[in-house]
This record gives sequence, structure tokens and C-alpha cells, in this order.
Amino acid sequence: MNARVRSEERRAEIVGAALEVIAERGYRGASLAAVAERVGLTQQGLLHHFPTKDALLVAVLQERDRWDAVPDSRWRVDLLASLVEYNAMRPAIIQTFSALLGESVTEGHPARAYFTERYARVRESMTEVLRGEYGDRLPNGLTPERTAPLLIAVMDGLQYQWLLDPESVDMPGAFRDFLRLLGERAD
Repeated sequence: MNARVRSEERRAEIVGAALEVIAERGYRGASLAAVAERVGLTQQGLLHHFPTKDALLVAVLQERDRWDAVPDSRWRVDLLASLVEYNAMRPAIIQTFSALLGESVTEGHPARAYFTERYARVRESMTEVLRGEYGDRLPNGLTPERTAPLLIAVMDGLQYQWLLDPESVDMPGAFRDFLRLLGERAD
């Protein structure tokens, strides 16, 4: 195995450890030393792969996006329920995403620009998904532009509730109920 492949594997291992540490402690509570210890490196060894904590955060967010990447043309409203079910099988990823999202609303947080841009892209994408499914008006009378932020808010809000009390919140079931409100058959 060549050095480049080993380096890429080590970077992936570090990103995985960073996901775990951020899920447990939040971004501000996570330290490079804790991530380095989890993968058996010194902090200096970790800095060889990621020169700053912010660089590691960006790599974590990019990795999460790669896992969830689906071409916009393949999304349909009924498939969003499958995404919610999939998310229910990966609580650590959802916890990391939620912790970073919550922290990113503070001024100067290194992930603020990432989440601001991500939400703009997701709103645009969901608007197009809704338009493709319903045209210019949903059965409830709202436009796709007005419904997209609500759809995203329900998905993300359910994740927070589910993380706090997974025994009481049926995230996939509640999302299917929301789809019924849109006028979609969710069975």
C-alpha cells in the first residue's frame, strides 16, 4: 500500500473519530487532543493531516454530505420518508449534525457559513422536488417555495426531538404524518 493511500485511510479514520467526539461533546467541547487520542496519534500527528480544528470540522461536514448525497433529479417527496428512516438508523451522525447545527448559529462559529449555504441549497432543492411533484401549488394551497422551509424544519426538528427522547418520538412515523398534511399518500 502506498503512502498516499495510507494517508487517505488515516484521514478517514480521523474524520470518523472527530464525528464521535463532536457527537459526544459538541464542536466547542471537542479537542484535537481527544480526537488524536481516539485514533492513537499525538496531537502533532493529527495536525499533519488537519492543520487546524476548523479544517477538521470542514472535513467532517463534507464527509457527512457525501454520505447523504443523492442527485437532485432522483429525489421525490415519497423518498424523503426513506431518508428519515435511514437517519433513524444512524443516531451518531444525526447527533453530530444536530450539535454542529445548534452551535453554528452563534456569531463567528466556523460552521456558520457552511450551514447557511447548505440550507440555501437544500431549500432550493426541496422547492424543485415539491414543484416536480405538485406543480406550482400543493394540495394544501401553498407554493413549493413556501413549503420547502417547512419541510426542512419538520425534518430537522424531528431529529432533535428524536435525539432527546427516541422512545417517545417516532421520527419516521411523524414525518409520514407530515407528508399527509402536504397531500402526499405516505403508506
